[in-house]
Amino acid sequence: MKTAGTIIKTSAGLAATAVILICVMASGAVSNAARNRTLCSGISVVIKDSTESRFVSGSDIIGYISEEYGKTTGLPVRDLDLKKMEKILDSQSAVLKSEAYCTKDGILHIGITQRKPVMRFQKNGAGFYADLNGYIFPMEPGKASYVVVIDGNIPLDPDKAGKGRSVTGKERQWLDRITDVVSYMESHSVWADDIVQIHVLENGDLVLIPREGREKFIFGKPVKVNEKFALMECYYSSIVPAKGKDAYRTVDIRYDGQIICK
Repeated sequence: MKTAGTIIKTSAGLAATAVILICVMASGAVSNAARNRTLCSGISVVIKDSTESRFVSGSDIIGYISEEYGKTTGLPVRDLDLKKMEKILDSQSAVLKSEAYCTKDGILHIGITQRKPVMRFQKNGAGFYADLNGYIFPMEPGKASYVVVIDGNIPLDPDKAGKGRSVTGKERQWLDRITDVVSYMESHSVWADDIVQIHVLENGDLVLIPREGREKFIFGKPVKVNEKFALMECYYSSIVPAKGKDAYRTVDIRYDGQIICK
C-alpha cells in the first residue's frame, strides 16, 4: 500500500509538473507573440562615463546608427540586429565599448563607454590622442580633453598612425615607453596636475614642463620612470625649500641618483 501510494503521489506530481510546464510554454508563446508585434518606438542613448571630457554625444551615436546601420524606428524589434549596431559603434574612434538592447516598450537602448585619452600628440599641425593602452585615435572637431601635450620630435607619423594599435617596431616601442611615463603621472595625480607638456628633443630626450614655475625637467629617455620621478619629488621637497622657488631654469634628472640644477 505504501508503495502504491508513493507511485500514485509521484504520478500526480508529474501531472502537476506537466500542467505547470504547459502554462510556462503558453506564457512564453504570448510573450514571444507580443515581442513579435512590438515596433521600435525610439532610441535612448546613455554615455556612461564622466561628462568632463565628452567625445561623443547622443546625437552622434544616433547619427552613426542612422548612417551605417539604417532605419530602426518603426521596425519590429525582433528584426533589429543589435550585434551589428554594437560593431558599428565600437569601430568609432572615441568609443571603448557599446551595449545595445531593447525593452518591452519598444525602446532601443544604447549604452556607451568612451575611450579615455591621457595624452595628446601635436606634430606638424596635426593632433591625435592616445589612451593608457597606447590606442591612438584622432581628434574630433569641436571636442577636446585637457591632458598632457606631447610635442617636438615625435617619432610617430600622424597619417600612418591612424587609429588603434597600428604602429609597430621602434614606433610602438617608443609609444609604449612614453605611455609608461604618462601612466605613472596618471597614477600619481600630483604629477598629472603639475606636468602639462612633454617636449621631445632631437636626440629623443624628454623635457617635462610644469604648470607653474620656470624650471624645466630634463627627463632623458623614457626609461627608469619611477626613479626619475623620485628625483623630481626630492627636488620639490628638499631643494626648492632651501634655494627658493624659481631659483633654477633647468633640473637635469637623467643620471642615476643625481639632480643637476642650472
